[in-house]
Amino acid sequence: MTPVLLLAAEKESAQVTDWAARIGWVVGLALFVALVYWLMREGWKWRGTLQGDLPELPTAPDETGPPHLTVSGRYHGSTTAGQWLDRIVAHGLGTRSRAELTLTDAGLDVVRPGASDFFVPAAQLREARLDKGIAGKVLTEGGLLVVTWEHGDRLIDSGFRSDHAAEHNAWVEAINSMIETNSREGAER
Repeated sequence: MTPVLLLAAEKESAQVTDWAARIGWVVGLALFVALVYWLMREGWKWRGTLQGDLPELPTAPDETGPPHLTVSGRYHGSTTAGQWLDRIVAHGLGTRSRAELTLTDAGLDVVRPGASDFFVPAAQLREARLDKGIAGKVLTEGGLLVVTWEHGDRLIDSGFRSDHAAEHNAWVEAINSMIETNSREGAER
């Protein structure tokens, strides 16, 4: 036999797949993802514990009067006023959900299917504005309706996006007009 044929006969093809190594990597990656998820969940719960001093959210009174405005859309969360990345998670305020907003003389009623509803009395409303972001959600300029309200000793920004963004301006005008009227009436007393 020639030396070339001997060399070819001695070569073996490389093993195509090392299943043990592949399974080890997949299991290791799955454990890593599970660990990161668990740490994120613990961080969320810890943030809720730190915000435990926030009082329970008010619910809508039985009689709120006729609605001035109603809209359906998305609730994107609440943050400490002026700090758009400091998400508030206590009492379900950090849970994104569908939302139906109703503005009456009594205040702002936020109904959230699958999450905690809450009510902001008219006396607690501080400001409404258009913005582009709130913790975890960034939109185009003016794409988010942000309502600032007082709860306990905190000012809170809550972000909403209507199904029809053109409605946001009417909400800003109506809420700010209501705040101005209430503060004027309070000063006269």
